[in-house]
Amino acid sequence: MKKIVLLGSTGSIGRSTLAVVDRFPKRLDVFALAAGRNSSALAEQVKRYKPQYAALADGEPCRELLDACSSVDCVLLRGEEGLSEIATLKEGGAVVAAMVGAAGLRPTLDAISAGKRVALANKEVLVMAGELMMNTALESGAEIMPVDSEHNAIFQCLEGNRRDSLRRVLLCATGGPLLHRSLGELESITVEEALNHPRWEMGRKVTIDSTMMNKGLEM
Repeated sequence: MKKIVLLGSTGSIGRSTLAVVDRFPKRLDVFALAAGRNSSALAEQVKRYKPQYAALADGEPCRELLDACSSVDCVLLRGEEGLSEIATLKEGGAVVAAMVGAAGLRPTLDAISAGKRVALANKEVLVMAGELMMNTALESGAEIMPVDSEHNAIFQCLEGNRRDSLRRVLLCATGGPLLHRSLGELESITVEEALNHPRWEMGRKVTIDSTMMNKGLEM
């Protein structure tokens, strides 16, 4: 039974991870859950998965979360220190790092320092501190595995294969709201037009990133 520590349990990657746990209940066990500020959603997850630890990075825990942790005998931790504590628990197994942006940097780095297997969904932390994280992994023996979208696909292309047998990797994109605009038109695109994605609703930052900037992060 693999014990899972999930950083960012209430986001899309976190929920997808828990869906995988649901499919393999005899192989995967939720040992610890952490969320940014969605206290009520974390409470529901604690009640369902009964982890031994939960952490809330920001804000005050709601009554539902306090009651859930009390009823299932779950230790509730708070703030950045709480995230780092559950990321490095000796009893914890694989750490799924799915917290968005800079919030995931310290707990992910701490998990790597502790020699954990880190399933990395937050590519921003590598953009911010990639050299530090990879050097730390070499020192600690940690294993970093990319699990989100395109950078996992690149990993699968490269892992276990001869590099000289791979000529190039092509990253595809949905095209977004600007797909059929000319270069001349792009000079006068408004924020509203750029945010009008034809397929996804991802919030303002992720929508703008995903027009094409995100491809650079994935590389």
